[in-house]
Amino acid sequence: MSPFRSALLAAATALSLLPAPGRACDLALVLAVDISGSVDEREYEIQMRGLAEGLSDPEVAEALVRNRAALTLVQWTGSTRQAVSVPWTRIASPGDVAALAERIEGTPRLWSIYSTAIGEALLYSAATFGEVPDCERRVIDVSGDGPSNEGIDPRDLRDTLLRDRITVNALVIEDGVSGLRDYYWQNVILGPGAFVVVANSFRDYPDRMREKLRRETERQLSMLESP
Repeated sequence: MSPFRSALLAAATALSLLPAPGRACDLALVLAVDISGSVDEREYEIQMRGLAEGLSDPEVAEALVRNRAALTLVQWTGSTRQAVSVPWTRIASPGDVAALAERIEGTPRLWSIYSTAIGEALLYSAATFGEVPDCERRVIDVSGDGPSNEGIDPRDLRDTLLRDRITVNALVIEDGVSGLRDYYWQNVILGPGAFVVVANSFRDYPDRMREKLRRETERQLSMLESP
């Protein structure tokens, strides 16, 4: 059994002792993954494994279940190439988390030779929230290893995304690209509490993704546990 499957089993045991959630969906989360030409096959596999491990983290899994979260996986690259790889999935049990993590880890890559169109990735991801209108908080979790070099400037979408109550957080992979953290801070992330997590290489991606997902879900846990 892999380490993150073992961790998820431990989380499932703890969750079985918790009362059933009393609210509808608190968090709709788009996992938007960069698969542009700068990402090789090994790096793509690291991203998928990192997402699976992050979702299987006991703290993340607990928050997702207790808050009836909904998640979808989007692959994106050039200006005309964005697609849902895993449709919106409702999380109501540890088994749902395990099944989603396994499906994401085994998701095949759709493209491999195109540019980096962050603006289109955000616009496409934002449109998918129409399928989960009952979710209170809308978050796009975008990961990438370079600045946008094609299509809509991400800054031109700020007013639209903020009007639709969408938060954008980022995980940037600074593998030989200097200044990428600042680029995402200034051009991509937005919304209350938005943040950037940095991986110094693709090898760091799984740990940083786990950190990022914890930060995105901890707000729900603190709300539930407050008197």
